Amino acid sequence: MSWWWLSYLYFIEGLAAFGIGLEIALITMHFVSLIYSKMYMNKKPPELMKAEVEGVSILKPLKGVDPHLEDNLETFFEIDYPQYEILFCIQDEDDPAHEVVRRAMSKHPNIDAKIVTGGSNGKRQGVNPKINNLLPAYDIMKYNLFWICDSGIRVLPLTLRDLVSKMTDKVALVHAVPYTSNRKGFSSMVEKIYFGTQHTRVYIAAHVIGVVCMTGMSTLIRRDYFDKCTGGLGKLSQYIAEDYFMAKYISENGYKLALASYPACQNPGNYGIRSFVDRMTRWTILRIFMVPLAVILEPFSECFLCGLVFSWSCLHYFSWNMLVVFLYHVLVWFLFDHLLFRQLENGHLQMSKCDFLIAWFIRETLTPYIVLRALMNPTIKWRDGRYRLKCGGTVEEVEQDSHIV
Repeated sequence: MSWWWLSYLYFIEGLAAFGIGLEIALITMHFVSLIYSKMYMNKKPPELMKAEVEGVSILKPLKGVDPHLEDNLETFFEIDYPQYEILFCIQDEDDPAHEVVRRAMSKHPNIDAKIVTGGSNGKRQGVNPKINNLLPAYDIMKYNLFWICDSGIRVLPLTLRDLVSKMTDKVALVHAVPYTSNRKGFSSMVEKIYFGTQHTRVYIAAHVIGVVCMTGMSTLIRRDYFDKCTGGLGKLSQYIAEDYFMAKYISENGYKLALASYPACQNPGNYGIRSFVDRMTRWTILRIFMVPLAVILEPFSECFLCGLVFSWSCLHYFSWNMLVVFLYHVLVWFLFDHLLFRQLENGHLQMSKCDFLIAWFIRETLTPYIVLRALMNPTIKWRDGRYRLKCGGTVEEVEQDSHIV
């Protein structure tokens, strides 16, 4: 038997074994996310209102105005928590967000809130615009606990109590599962299903097994631990994915990350399929340069590609019909996703089963396009800047006429 034929046989056997192992691993991930969400997500434990209270500085980076901004900001003035301040970080003096914030502050004069500007004047330490915008507020905030919460986030009255209750001994950072609010339009359903199924599944499973997987759209941090691990907020300005690296440095220094019970509900006023694809492409580009192995394996974690590999493996080992196995696989996967989605929605779906099915199918079929689009061009656009990623996750600004994503 020639060496190439022997190599081919080993490859076929390895691929078939990979397909079976992949299916087992991903179905296990489905079970883990379902069980965890059932036990811990959207829960109000009895001890929540009795948890120790510490002062919290809320850092809100703002830039520009969208149709939902004022409603989103209003929820932060209605938080059920006795001791907190809100620092609205607005980089430019002429930003229209000033007017919206002042209007909200005037309605709630008893809340300790102020506008902090100057993120572009003297405080710029790197290329990350969000970090540069936050630095002036970081220098003047009152409390050791600080909560970085993006402009598009809408919160519940008990959200902050929940975050603080998770800040136990050796915990340096509490983050939240990204999700979306209910908004009008079919495109919002596609985005909501992504965050309520695939993203939540991976996010929870990674948390359970201790793998760093965090988005920084709603993050409560203990400053003394944070400064010890990272050297301060300004040190993260060399990265676009500052959230991943703050979690990485904290974990590497022996401190813990905790997951909040309430998800981080994104409620931006501007959304659509195009903006969703652009955002997912940007995130994929970041993962390519930060964890390239994960991006190689990532397409296989999606329903259709995993199903093709698994059904072929079943044909190879058991002579089962590929089409039948594939259809059963898709059905089981869809049912798991629907159950997880219902759990995040507290059992009250705001869309029909038909809408869910169509939006779920579109989301699944978009993944190969997003990955290919990210591989073709490593340059991204974020806020008003254009950036080129380097290996390791650092970034450099590029000229304005470069081709971008």
